[in-house]
Amino acid sequence: MADFKSIKIQLIIFLACFAAYSYLIDKQSAFIFTLCLSVAAASGTESLLLYFRSKKFQVTQSSLISGLIVGTVLSADNRWWVIVLAAVFAIASKHLLRINSKHVFNPAAFGIFLSIILLGAFTQWRGVYLWYILVPFGIYFVYKIQKLEILAGFVLVFFVLFGIQVFIRKGPIWNILGYLNYFYLFIMLIEPKTTPSKQVGKVIFGAGTAVFIFVLTEMGVRFDVELCSLLILNALTPMLNHIPQRRIA
Repeated sequence: MADFKSIKIQLIIFLACFAAYSYLIDKQSAFIFTLCLSVAAASGTESLLLYFRSKKFQVTQSSLISGLIVGTVLSADNRWWVIVLAAVFAIASKHLLRINSKHVFNPAAFGIFLSIILLGAFTQWRGVYLWYILVPFGIYFVYKIQKLEILAGFVLVFFVLFGIQVFIRKGPIWNILGYLNYFYLFIMLIEPKTTPSKQVGKVIFGAGTAVFIFVLTEMGVRFDVELCSLLILNALTPMLNHIPQRRIA
């Protein structure tokens, strides 16, 4: 029986409902096929790997989450096998790229980014404009998994850097809100196992991600700068976890 108090179960339900709502708005039937294909590939790959290890068949919650994210972010116009491989890459990264028995990279971000680099996949980031859904639910998830510092560090630096840019270009300051990818911010950036566990590290993680997004964007990088920035900070997370905490007297 599902434990609805589990944050993973809650996230699965949210992502499924979010996908359904996005479909009702866009009416793109190919999206449902892409989503189901991604979830099947992710959960199937994880189940197969775990079966070889434990000789037990199981479908994990984390694989469902990764599949839902991959299917939501990648464009439905990609070929079906690109979607499948992106999901396979995501799950494989959890089992192959590990430090101290923990996976290093956000699985969905890694799978999507690798498919962009190797297979020429392209993203759509479905529903990112649905801020009125993503913001309240996102803040709830951020609070529950104790990653508020990541959110604060990212938003502060993001608004400073892009605010200066808008000011120099003499554009409306509220244009900055249009730069935010709310799905990325509230679903992918805060993934608990590949982000720092200490307060200072969390702030640096969020701020650093915003810096890399700004720099890569200004450099005119063509691949997905948000995913690339996230993966760079994921790689730095073990180091950020070793930053000493200040003791309060």
